[in-house]
Amino acid sequence: MTRASLADLNAFLAVARERSFTRAAAQLGVSPSALSQAMRGLEERLGMRLLTRTTRSVAPTEAGERLIATVGPHLEGIETGLAALSALRDKPAGTIRISCVDHAAETILWPALATFLSDCPAVQVELVVDNILRDIVSERFDAGIRMGERVARDMVAVRIGPDIRMAAVATPEYFVRRGKPKTPQDLATHDCINLRMPTLGGIYAWEFEKGSRELAVRVEGQLTVNDIAVIRQAALNGVGIAFMPDDIARPHVDAGELVHVLADWTPPFPGYHLYYPSRRQHSPAFAAFVEALRHRG
Repeated sequence: MTRASLADLNAFLAVARERSFTRAAAQLGVSPSALSQAMRGLEERLGMRLLTRTTRSVAPTEAGERLIATVGPHLEGIETGLAALSALRDKPAGTIRISCVDHAAETILWPALATFLSDCPAVQVELVVDNILRDIVSERFDAGIRMGERVARDMVAVRIGPDIRMAAVATPEYFVRRGKPKTPQDLATHDCINLRMPTLGGIYAWEFEKGSRELAVRVEGQLTVNDIAVIRQAALNGVGIAFMPDDIARPHVDAGELVHVLADWTPPFPGYHLYYPSRRQHSPAFAAFVEALRHRG
């Protein structure tokens, strides 16, 4: 049997990781049909089915899972070794994959990234922005960005932003109609705008703290959204009370468009951190990226 090429094996890992020919093809820069044909060729050479295909999804078979476990780490080692060769160049080079939530991307990452891209023209950055707390190891990201308190203990965490505080806000007109909540428990009688975050168990429970008391409040309302920008707009349109990072709400509070309530229940907490596996060897490009984002305030 002809030995499968490294390119086909790498393509198989991409399909298995993404559970989609379309997404894997986009990542690899090939057409879905060409990728599907390559996978059929790989399966024919190995004499077994590696992927189970349906109209909606793709998943590894038992043989596919075994191939992932045995071959995947070796291919990753090859990629890391090749990336390390960039140390011999005058400037850092290579590709960096980052998973990041939308708020951090806009307020923390982009200002630093704009300068980094200009300073390191040989480095390519792939940024996946969503509110899913991804498994950066299994999905082969170099690093992720999330709140410091949510970083797993087995990860290296580098602070990249200042402390953050949340703000419960609504329009002045809303509070004229409904009155202002005095305590987090009072939110039970108000229309609130919920945030859906599947990786946190579905609907986000609003977190409050005062002295030694900590509360996680499940709120109710007509609208549930998975995007902070839409929540902000809904609050501005008088839909109800929203709970968002203070830096997003602050310009509208200063302009009198929104009113901040329960401020004594929302102390600051550790802000965004870049995190990555401690056991992984990183390229000079990644080291430069970390230094570009490191918070020095």
